[in-house]
Amino acid sequence: MANPRAFISFDFDNNKTEKDLFAGQAKNSRTPFNIEDWSSKSHLPQNEWEALIKNKINKCNMLIVLVGKKSHSASGVEKEISFAKGNSVPVFGIYVDEANTSTSLPDGLQRNRTISWDWEKIADAIDQCMKEGKNK
Repeated sequence: MANPRAFISFDFDNNKTEKDLFAGQAKNSRTPFNIEDWSSKSHLPQNEWEALIKNKINKCNMLIVLVGKKSHSASGVEKEISFAKGNSVPVFGIYVDEANTSTSLPDGLQRNRTISWDWEKIADAIDQCMKEGKNK
């Protein structure tokens, strides 16, 4: 089977650097998944953005949320989580930007499915996602 495909959700205003670092490290890790950069390259009307992102998330095996200190107030992150759950796409989070277990989470992301940035734990979370939702 080909590597699972992951959609990366992140707070564009505050965690773009962490997304770039995560994507770069993922390419060099032994963690078996593919990341596509499907972020919008230009501003789109809300309804076009929503349709585009829903379609892209639905083509993935999982949604990985990079949880920074301000992610809980990023409306795009919350919508992406909602889109994933609406299409049975499993979701998990990874703490970035000094966020931790006391950081507020975006609506829809469970604390027990949010982990530290550790590639072994990430590999385990990916394996778990591949047994859930639309991946069963």
